[in-house]
Amino acid sequence: MTHSLHRSGDIKSQKKDYVWFMYQTKGVNDVNIKPKALEFIAVAEAVGSENWGDVKTGPKLRYSIEEIKDGITDKSRLRGIFTQKEQVVEFLKKIKEKDLGMSVIISGVLSEVIPACKEAGVTPHSINYSLGVWGKKDKLPDEDTLAITTMCGHHMIPPKFVAHVMRRVKKGKITPEEGAKMLAEFCYCGIFNHIRCSDIFKEKLGSEKQNE
Repeated sequence: MTHSLHRSGDIKSQKKDYVWFMYQTKGVNDVNIKPKALEFIAVAEAVGSENWGDVKTGPKLRYSIEEIKDGITDKSRLRGIFTQKEQVVEFLKKIKEKDLGMSVIISGVLSEVIPACKEAGVTPHSINYSLGVWGKKDKLPDEDTLAITTMCGHHMIPPKFVAHVMRRVKKGKITPEEGAKMLAEFCYCGIFNHIRCSDIFKEKLGSEKQNE
């Protein structure tokens, strides 16, 4: 199970959103993690992972890469994002070659992720599906807001904060890119896709101008 499973928004937008994880298994391979974690970081950086982090420290959009590396322990779990399927393919190929003995999770639209795995020569061990949202959905924020808040699986980015940032972007006080990075700093796992968030801001503002 992964807390990245319930990302929402239109499919076109989600096809620019892929999450990667490095996971160890308690009692199996959870000792002397740091050397392996550093290998994962090197590959992620080489492939161009736009955001990643260790929840024990935080995301690279808030802390330096060296700070995150220094804070790695046997309890660390690295997580990050890609914005292109090609990055996923290259990442999986390189990690497979290194054969570090760690579990790798890729989360995203299955019509993109499965072909990426095949191209990289990787056979998924298992697949988890999101069954959607049940209950009083009228209590939920609007779809654009949900597309942003669900990119932080631990819900560290509340809807009212998104609205606040959106207002600042709309008034021209900050750019869409700056607003997206501001939100990303609060997702300590490093799986918040600030590139996609910036695009959502731009599209929302564009549609609002057309309706004025």
